[in-house]
Amino acid sequence: MENLQLEKTAIKISIITIIINLILSVFKLLAGIFGSSFALISDAVHSASDVFSTIIVIIGVKISAKKPDKNHPFGHERFECVAAILLAVVLFATGAGIGYSGVCSLIDGSYKNISIIGVLPLVAAIISIAVKEGMFWYTYLTAKKINSSALKADAWHHRSDALSSVGSLVGVVGAMCGVPVLDTIACIVICLFIFKAAIQIFIDAIKKMTDEACDEKTQTEIQSFISGCEGVINIDKLLTRMFGNRIYVIAEIACKSDLPLYEAHAIAEEVHKGIEHNFPLVKHVTVHVNPYYETINSQNE
Repeated sequence: MENLQLEKTAIKISIITIIINLILSVFKLLAGIFGSSFALISDAVHSASDVFSTIIVIIGVKISAKKPDKNHPFGHERFECVAAILLAVVLFATGAGIGYSGVCSLIDGSYKNISIIGVLPLVAAIISIAVKEGMFWYTYLTAKKINSSALKADAWHHRSDALSSVGSLVGVVGAMCGVPVLDTIACIVICLFIFKAAIQIFIDAIKKMTDEACDEKTQTEIQSFISGCEGVINIDKLLTRMFGNRIYVIAEIACKSDLPLYEAHAIAEEVHKGIEHNFPLVKHVTVHVNPYYETINSQNE
């Protein structure tokens, strides 16, 4: 899938999630205020932060889709990782704020004044869980399809919101049953869920920023493909590295030592084109041909 198509798909998903998040945030905020649920108000803040994070996704995706230029001859894919790192920081800060409020409420005892009015907070929490979980799968499956780090990070942002809504539900039920401290404890649990999601997003983005090899399954498949190419006797070296959400491949293949240069070049070109055609995530391939000396290799075996 071309960068332009990836950009259009990611932005379409992002705009849809922004609209849903805005509606959901207002609904949960009002339900939390009128129902006196601090956990639900915290949950509404978390949902609102998703709007900001999705805007970061849009910016990151648009920049990463730009064509190579003089200053960035290899492309801009890593800007999507930058967006994912920013998302992780925003998510972590949001969790810290919610956790701090919960701890303060627990220490000063203000949670004792909480009294849930009606079933509105309960309904709001249940609706939030269903909607956010649906948004997670909608965004995650699309992110997986187009291999977008930033969109995948945004999907986990939705999942963390769904989990935090579960915490809100526990808090609301606890307060309705005369155990208001559960509402405050739920805020702290929400904070931990958010921290976990933020750390996972951050680690994944850092891996893609530091030339980590692609997954073992893909590397094995590339190796198997090269071995099956006509004229390739041995694979002397195979290196892969992630460049944002794309893969760079460096391969050293061994061919008969007495082959004319044009034949050796043709084999390398066939390997090159074959890898790019069969592995859509591969952005660039470098193939180097080494002479294969049967006597030397027999002694090494």
